[in-house]
Amino acid sequence: MGSQVVEQLSQLESLCERLYLSQDHQERYRAEQYLRVFGQSAESVSMCKAILDSSRSPYAQLFAASSLVKVVTEQALSASVMLDMRQYFLQYLESHGPGLELFVTTSLIQLICRMTKLCWYDEDQYRKIVDDASHLLELGAAGQPGLYLLGLKLLSMLVSEMNQPTPGRTLTQHRKIAVAFRDQSLLKTFQISLAALKQLQITSAAETKLKEQAIALALACLSYDFVGTSNDDSSEDLGTIQVPSPWRPQMEDMTNMQLFFSFYSSTSPPLSSMALECLVRFASVRRSLFTTEVERSKFLAQLVAGTRDILKQQKGLSEHSNYHEFCRMLGRLKTNYQLSELVSVESYPEWIQLVADFTMKSLNSWQWASASIFYLMGLWSRLVSSMSYLKGDAPSYMETCVPKIARAYITSSWCRLESVTTVLANNTLDDPLENAEQLSEQMESLPYIFRFEYEDMNTYFCSVMDPIATAYSQGLIPGQDAVQLEVLEGQLTWLVHIIGAVIRGRLSSSTAESQETIDGDLAARAFHLLQFIDSGYHATRYELISRQRLDIALLTVFQGFRKVYIGEQVMHSSKVYVRLTERLGIRDHMMVLTVMLTKICTNLKAFGCAENVIQDSLTLFSDLASGYMSGKLLQKLEAVHFMLQHHTSDDFGFLEEHARNRTIFYHTLSKLLFMEDTPSNFKSFVAPLQQVLVGLASASSGATNAAALRQAVPQQTVVGVFRDLRGIALATNSRRTYGLLFDWLYPAHFPVISLCLEAWADTPEVTTALLRFMAEFVMNKNTRLAFDSSSPNGILLFREVSKVLTKYGQHVLRTGQTSNPYSEKYKGIWLSLTVLTRALAGNYVNFGVFDLYGDPALKDALDVSLKMALSIPLEDILAYQKVAKAYFGLMEVLCHSHVHVIAACDTTTFTFLLSSLDSGLKSLDNSVCSLCAQAIDNLAGQYFKGLQAAADDQPNTTAQAISEHLRQRPELLPQALSTLFEIVLFEDCSNQWSLSRPMLSLILLNEQIYHELKHRIIASQPAQKQARLASCLDKLMTDVQRNLEAKNRDKFTQNLTILRHEFRAKT
Repeated sequence: MGSQVVEQLSQLESLCERLYLSQDHQERYRAEQYLRVFGQSAESVSMCKAILDSSRSPYAQLFAASSLVKVVTEQALSASVMLDMRQYFLQYLESHGPGLELFVTTSLIQLICRMTKLCWYDEDQYRKIVDDASHLLELGAAGQPGLYLLGLKLLSMLVSEMNQPTPGRTLTQHRKIAVAFRDQSLLKTFQISLAALKQLQITSAAETKLKEQAIALALACLSYDFVGTSNDDSSEDLGTIQVPSPWRPQMEDMTNMQLFFSFYSSTSPPLSSMALECLVRFASVRRSLFTTEVERSKFLAQLVAGTRDILKQQKGLSEHSNYHEFCRMLGRLKTNYQLSELVSVESYPEWIQLVADFTMKSLNSWQWASASIFYLMGLWSRLVSSMSYLKGDAPSYMETCVPKIARAYITSSWCRLESVTTVLANNTLDDPLENAEQLSEQMESLPYIFRFEYEDMNTYFCSVMDPIATAYSQGLIPGQDAVQLEVLEGQLTWLVHIIGAVIRGRLSSSTAESQETIDGDLAARAFHLLQFIDSGYHATRYELISRQRLDIALLTVFQGFRKVYIGEQVMHSSKVYVRLTERLGIRDHMMVLTVMLTKICTNLKAFGCAENVIQDSLTLFSDLASGYMSGKLLQKLEAVHFMLQHHTSDDFGFLEEHARNRTIFYHTLSKLLFMEDTPSNFKSFVAPLQQVLVGLASASSGATNAAALRQAVPQQTVVGVFRDLRGIALATNSRRTYGLLFDWLYPAHFPVISLCLEAWADTPEVTTALLRFMAEFVMNKNTRLAFDSSSPNGILLFREVSKVLTKYGQHVLRTGQTSNPYSEKYKGIWLSLTVLTRALAGNYVNFGVFDLYGDPALKDALDVSLKMALSIPLEDILAYQKVAKAYFGLMEVLCHSHVHVIAACDTTTFTFLLSSLDSGLKSLDNSVCSLCAQAIDNLAGQYFKGLQAAADDQPNTTAQAISEHLRQRPELLPQALSTLFEIVLFEDCSNQWSLSRPMLSLILLNEQIYHELKHRIIASQPAQKQARLASCLDKLMTDVQRNLEAKNRDKFTQNLTILRHEFRAKT
């Protein structure tokens, strides 16, 4: 094979160049199709080696290396082949590496690292990879700097490879190797990085890329997932780093930390910012690592001294990447250490003043520091909140620094206020008001700072806001540019957001009562804006973004006020109403609710063009209606009575423009409606919907076919009515309220549902709304579907469910490949599966009736649902979370109450279903994992009981069918048991109890296979751990009987918990 490759080398090189360089998509595709053979089998190894040996084209070399990575990841190569490959490519890297292109060496090193990880336990040589890298470093230090760079890069990529899951391998397999590498090689790798940094610091002529690779290696080591609990990579938040105890000498050696401070001072980005990232991780090291409090205090003192020196010299802080990481580092100091520890540091007085000055400077640089202010504000808020716990005589300087910070934030609002003008003048700048997440993060920290000297801060704040509010109240003055009004709106938006945040902060304030009057003073200023914001010239500006942001800010104030002063535990004689009464005549919570509801109604009518305002208004409305007390109060308001009587699109235009919000609107109105037992009110409330449904029925009777109905009725009308019905169904939480809805819809209007589904089956927008309504309507939450014992309603309802599922399923199963499978196919399928799952688990239908009387409704629903589920590839089921939850939810119900349906499938289908449950056990989503465990437990448990019955001469057809499937595929249940053992023993699973339940059933089904599996698990562990694991496993079945009674199951679960604890505690 290799010789053939050499003969065709020029052609291969040309194809590889087209693959990587061509701008023509078709040309790249043809090259890819021709070359794909290289990554599909073990035979590719010799061909790729031949390319690397013979070709000088970097693109051919890259293709060969990347193909080999694919082969070793996806193909099962023999141990000897892998070992030969390892030796070959290490030698190739040493002899050819320095002369190769960077992207080629990167791919080759990735190949070596991937082989090392996959074969970590196979041979000792793989575990000597750090020594192999050290050999390259030694050669490099002897005069070959290219090899030194490769040695560092090899270690850096090795740490990254060990730290991230490998495609095609389970999380259990990944963590097992990651932990072994951590214990055996990671500390040595970190020590190598420190030695390299020290050496490169001494060598002034050292190349920048060598320094970059050395600091990248140190950062990779410090960023390692030591205990399997790393945060999402997309998050900047950093938790405590659980550095292992053997690292203690390295952390307590102050020269190591100083090395990174020195490296920062002597370099520029990206090297300096990477040094700061390392220091951020130093600051995040767990407190319990240190031998004594003295050592921990020395460590903290060095961190404080280092950051102090950077602040004094301002070294590197003009670079944005350095600036951001430095702010993160300051934030970590208070997150990981107590204020009492900080004030005990000798350089604290100077440090805190420098940090205060740095913060004030940052607050006034909104364009520069907007993403970094969050960390500084978080630092000061945590310092302030710790004041009550500070003991001793050491001064904290909070009394002098915090007021300055609070004033600086308000003063910096002027910079933000001016930023409104700047952004309007320069469209290329980012508007800070657009970044809702960043704004929210800053506002979370503000209350602690603002309330520290609350009265003084309030006085200063009001002196800033009052002139702006007065100017805005005058509207557009003749001769004034309309842009000036946008500036005023932007300025008020900032200030109103501050009011909302500060009022919300009362929930965590320890001196809440004494500050209620000031809360009232601030709230009065926000409520005062309502007196003119929706009248005069201002009422013509609803379509402007600046105006919409101001209304959103006001809604945040209302939400904060609601949480603090309108609730179940609130004293209505609160002092907050003193100022509200003085300034606005708002005397109590009823008047506040009236103001809020009036504003909500205005927003829903006026802001049809602004979905964000509509959503926030409806959220506030829903939150007010959800509280028992506030909901009762809302019922007394005229605004609510008006909305209950006038709730069509003629009254609220957003119902047409933003139909997605219809559900929450009708859900909220229905909650208020159902608080009183008045059937007549319900009839008048649904009258507009009644007209729509009757109109649909009339149109369908006049239409000759589905296409005619689609022409006669607008699609949005159908979508809207089902969203409205779902909103009402969501609010029916009792038998009384559900009965009102059911009696209205059935049987009069259910034919319309089938007609609409038939007409719009190929329109996902309609089918999604319809199926979501059905999923809610058949759900028996709070046992609301409790029909009378003589009522056939449960059976009749399931017949309607069967009709809907059958009709929709027939359409879906005719649908071929689509460009967007989730939206056009999978979404409808998972909704259908959810409908069936909820109907089957609702416990309001005796399903035996269907077979008894020959009714095919149940059989049809089950058949079409299983066919829909099986039409989705397993990898897609696992890839889409909602699809997975719906599919495995149905499997759990079927295995619990309808296991005969599973058993009656052909062996191919049965194999797919059980294999999917095994794959689901490995899901990172605990809910999916638990559903799979329950399904396996139900199936294995019923199979075990069926076998016991057969042994007592009571044949069980379901057990016989399962036995036949397992005779053909005997590995199915043992594989599930193996997966369960791996997860429970080697992973950090929070659902251990759920996973333990099916294990006993599986063990009792075949104890011989359990013993074989036990020996295999023991043999998979390192030799030093095998005896301990064997001892633990021997105790698993102690006092466990051969039955599945609850007491026996609990004993097994208890034994498993003890086993897991003993084994992991000593590992």
